[in-house]
Amino acid sequence: MIQTSDDNDDELMLFVPKEFNFDENINYLARSRNECLYHIDNNRVTKAIQIGDETLIFEVSSVDDNYLNVRFLGESKPAPVLREKVACYVREWFDLDRDLRPFYTMAKEDPLLASAVDSFYGLRIIGIHDLFEALCWGILGQQINLSFAYTLKRRLVEKFGRSVVHDGVTYWVFPSPEDIASLSPPELESLRMTKKKAEYIIGVAGLMVQGTLSKELLVTVRSHQQAEKTLVKIRGIGPWTANYVLMRCLRYPCAFPIDDVGLHNAIKQRLGRELKPDKDEILKLAVNWNGWESYATFYLWRFLY
Repeated sequence: MIQTSDDNDDELMLFVPKEFNFDENINYLARSRNECLYHIDNNRVTKAIQIGDETLIFEVSSVDDNYLNVRFLGESKPAPVLREKVACYVREWFDLDRDLRPFYTMAKEDPLLASAVDSFYGLRIIGIHDLFEALCWGILGQQINLSFAYTLKRRLVEKFGRSVVHDGVTYWVFPSPEDIASLSPPELESLRMTKKKAEYIIGVAGLMVQGTLSKELLVTVRSHQQAEKTLVKIRGIGPWTANYVLMRCLRYPCAFPIDDVGLHNAIKQRLGRELKPDKDEILKLAVNWNGWESYATFYLWRFLY
């Protein structure tokens, strides 16, 4: 249910649960200066999204612990149906409808997670609403460091995405599958991504244009395991990428990118070890995380980035 205040034409309020801290989420969003899909200034995040033929720019801020303020920018004010869709987008972006109380109850008794929830209480898994963007981000991030992944994303967005300017600031919208599907691999290779990644991204775009892959289809899948099986059948998508997408886009709290190097390094750091844990040890450490593997992973990642 979307709860809004009795708002005016260019603002609305979204009520938030007690287990939400806007500052923690802004700190996460601000982790890279090379981010190109939103702007953060004065503890406010501003973003453009495409809804049908409309490109909307909105700003999210918090002036009270009980709600978020969403302000629409631009000369024309969105119709009520678009305002509702933006409200839904923001609630999904910050995972506001997730009841984190069971996670915190478990985590406070867990040797690895207790310090994480103390340090980052109120942090939510920041979502990636668009499936194509989530898949591309997962593919771009394969076997490279986070900094270069952000660079590749910026190049892709600024070369093939769409932009809108407001008050001298350019806001970018991620390319659609239609923008990418007809490209040749060398056109993406020119951005300094590998030939294989170029082929993977174009292939995914083609599947989405054909209608054989969509967020709606994955949402109807019966289980996390089945959704993972569906994704890993796609060329270029292995278990890590599939679980990353299930975690950030499809919102499965049990998604577990267990092979993630960052997760291994975070566990190594928290345990004060010289060597990273192997998969069997991680499974033993995660025995209490059942149903919350994605949040456990996200909170441990936060110690690193």
